[in-house]
Amino acid sequence: MRIFWFLVFSAHLAIASSLVEFEDNDSRHTQTTMQLNLYHARGLESSLTSTSPFLFSDMFTKDEERVKSLHSRLANKEGVSNSGTTTSSDKVGGPKLVSTPLKSGLSIGSGNYYVKIGLGTPAKYFTMIVDTGSSLSWLQCQPCIMYCHVQVDPLFSPSTSKTYKTLPCSSPQCSSLKSSTLNAPSCSNATGACVYKASYGDTSFSIGYLSQDVLTLTPSEAPSSFVYGCGQDNQGLFGRAAGILGLANDKLSMFSQLSNKYGYAFSYCLPTSFSAPNSSREGFLSIGSSSLTQSSSYKFTPLLKNPKLPSLYFLDLTTITVAGKPLGVASSSYNVPTIIDSGTVITRLPLAVYTALKKAFVTIMSKKYSQAEGLSILDTCFKGSVKDMSTVPEIQMIFRGGAGLPLKVHNTLIEIEKGVTCLAIAGSPAANNIAIIGNYQQQTFKVAYDVANSKVGFAAGGCQ
Repeated sequence: MRIFWFLVFSAHLAIASSLVEFEDNDSRHTQTTMQLNLYHARGLESSLTSTSPFLFSDMFTKDEERVKSLHSRLANKEGVSNSGTTTSSDKVGGPKLVSTPLKSGLSIGSGNYYVKIGLGTPAKYFTMIVDTGSSLSWLQCQPCIMYCHVQVDPLFSPSTSKTYKTLPCSSPQCSSLKSSTLNAPSCSNATGACVYKASYGDTSFSIGYLSQDVLTLTPSEAPSSFVYGCGQDNQGLFGRAAGILGLANDKLSMFSQLSNKYGYAFSYCLPTSFSAPNSSREGFLSIGSSSLTQSSSYKFTPLLKNPKLPSLYFLDLTTITVAGKPLGVASSSYNVPTIIDSGTVITRLPLAVYTALKKAFVTIMSKKYSQAEGLSILDTCFKGSVKDMSTVPEIQMIFRGGAGLPLKVHNTLIEIEKGVTCLAIAGSPAANNIAIIGNYQQQTFKVAYDVANSKVGFAAGGCQ
């Protein structure tokens, strides 16, 4: 089966590499800000008929695998890829078929966010998950030699774009794949085309051709040159999105590729997802330096660099308060690598910090609500619905410099089943000594990444 796939793969490469080449020579820097509408991926459920119910347990399992992957990468284990499998730089003519099981019900468990982008000439628009923890962007492409999951948009067909081309193995972008994806690229002996492998902590992966085309963010804006993966084998929990847009601080990420044109900054506001049925379902993603001026109330904290994971965004969490009172833990308990990540749903805290947070939260909540059995990673639960809970203490996460996230009810509680509501924060195992600020706690805050000046800001007030 691998031999057959490689022969078909190589034949397609020969066709793809003969298409028209496109180069973007416009390196002019402007202060224009591109703003896209941002939605929670759960909304894609209504776009196609689904016979599978949404299960929080699946979402939490996927979330936990991502956290384990981040910890593994921070541990800097040699030869470990994003998926936790051993990688090698074997010079095969095409990619290997990865021994990862196909998972059905791909839309189950999605807790991420998506935007629409245009690709190719003429531009066709696709639904893409936004991920600050990913570098390489990719989307599913015809002819899907191995597998493409069900998506809401028609599949991208490279042959219909006048500006599509594959990139050769000799290109600098191909050489950058190892640092961007933690997987060595492969090369086609027949065409010299570069083949990427992007793998993820939940065992999902995408394999295909490293490609270049034009990216259109809005119809009124001139398109930009864009390097991305054209996926021919895409398996795992990607929901019904066409692919992933990488916003990490890496030369192959969409953010970095657009920075010369718009500036080294971006911001977003994530709309609510599960616990606020009457709230706005639309947020935004803005790319460009002037996006930092979208709110005058930003409070900033330094962005930190971690040499083991230089593409990710690290912060310094210094204090957590419950109902205005700091947790009774030593300041050293917070001294662990802390990542802010749009692709992790539930915030993880060092075990000592989480234990103190749980105790303080339960002390107040249990005066009015009976405790309930937890689910998966969530073990602080109560009987009752979110909409009926009026006595919910405010949790505030405070970062170096005074910036903070004062969490409201929709950032704090999640109703995992009718009449059972849990604290939407979990503890990291003692051996997994990291902290992650997940997207659930970021909802309805404006979050600004001023990468040029190494700081990130938060502003409350919703996604208006």
